[in-house]
Amino acid sequence: MTHSAPLPHGLDEAAHRCLVAGFAGTTTVPDPLKRLIDRGLGGVILFTRNVRDAEQVRGLTDALRSLRPDLLVGIDNEGGGIGHLVSAGAPDVPGSYALGVVDDPALTARCADALAGHLATLGITASYAPVADLQHHPRNPIVRTRAFGAEPALAARHLRAWITATERRGVASCAKHFPGHGGTETDSHHGIAVDPRSREELRADLEPFSAAVAAGVPMIMSAHVVFPELDPERPATLSRRILGDLLRHELDFDGVLVSDALEMKAISDRYGEAAGARIALAAGADQVVVAVPELEVTLDCRDAVLGALASGVLPEQRVREAAGRVRRLAERYAAPAGSVGGWDAEAGLEAARRAVRGRPVPPAVRGAHVADLFPPPHPALNWGGEDLLTEVRAVDPTATGTAVPGEPADPAAVLEEILRACGDAPLVVATCDAGLHPWQQRLRAALLARRPDATAVDTGLPEGGALCSYGRGRVNLRAVAEVLAAG
Repeated sequence: MTHSAPLPHGLDEAAHRCLVAGFAGTTTVPDPLKRLIDRGLGGVILFTRNVRDAEQVRGLTDALRSLRPDLLVGIDNEGGGIGHLVSAGAPDVPGSYALGVVDDPALTARCADALAGHLATLGITASYAPVADLQHHPRNPIVRTRAFGAEPALAARHLRAWITATERRGVASCAKHFPGHGGTETDSHHGIAVDPRSREELRADLEPFSAAVAAGVPMIMSAHVVFPELDPERPATLSRRILGDLLRHELDFDGVLVSDALEMKAISDRYGEAAGARIALAAGADQVVVAVPELEVTLDCRDAVLGALASGVLPEQRVREAAGRVRRLAERYAAPAGSVGGWDAEAGLEAARRAVRGRPVPPAVRGAHVADLFPPPHPALNWGGEDLLTEVRAVDPTATGTAVPGEPADPAAVLEEILRACGDAPLVVATCDAGLHPWQQRLRAALLARRPDATAVDTGLPEGGALCSYGRGRVNLRAVAEVLAAG
């Protein structure tokens, strides 16, 4: 229910500005969302569920803006294996780690330009990318190839290139997840993530965010991570010390500070989404994201914020300040560009080819059987269905293969099935972050014991000298396939 106490003039609209809502549907705008937009909703976030094709997406974004021209329409658009716009013809670019391996900021800028140009044609003007986290911890389950690397200066270089290229397209970029998600062993989608490192170690993670602020990044997204050395009580999203003292005052960021999605377990399990919204805004966030399609969750968050304003728990001035920042962001980015110039559609494949590493490069294995082992797709990060066999067959139609998407119920049977299907042909064994998924290690070891001549491939972070693509985006897999087929 909506809080019934009347709020001072403009404060109801200001509270709505502080919300970003997900929703279901591809062509029609649900009535509860229309009502939120009427009252001043700050933004919507699109997901794969909202995407059928390019024409449909543009129709949807036009319909949303017809309700309120200053509505921000955003999407997670990092590239690599994470992209919600595959069916809308998104340019194929590798994930950030491969771009860091190549370490050519001009090439990173071309990839970011292609992504942003495509967004502009769809009427999407806010991109929740790039990732500014550093991939420190070998067992980190969520950053990995989404980061540009582990080196602060390297990540800073590529963030500057990405943000500048995106800005030229009139699209708002967003550095995430402040102050860094790369030192945890837990995925905050699934539970409370803690980074126990010392204050000095944590400071190195701020360099990419400082570079993003210096490059004029208009948005920064917070991490649902607890940093005991910075705030022993609360995750960064809910911490005044981290959002206020560190980001606002020390890094001097005056853009829009947006929360990661409140339904992630790190927030929802411990606080609940509604309390999370209220606490995040009080701590210094300007917008909170509620990404689930069930608008009741967004309405609960809205009602908690209105109730906290009415009771004085949430200061009116804090919400007006946040809404003012969102308003300024919308003035710059809400309206899509009238005409959109072309982009370099080949930049992504060029980057992926330059990123493939392996010494020595294995001899060509034409007619191979490809055993592609990879974890099941992450529920919150879209997976476009990319697989290595498809890309190998595109360059070598004689190839065959077996995809193993997740731990098999009967590994011994899968082992025998792969060996039987392979026969006398060359065998390629591809794994993805096998160190995090012991079933992959065991199956790979069993295959290599029976076929020591097999070629090993890593499609995640490198593990033990195999040929490595540094990611599972389509172009990453195509680049590795070319090396396998051509040697």
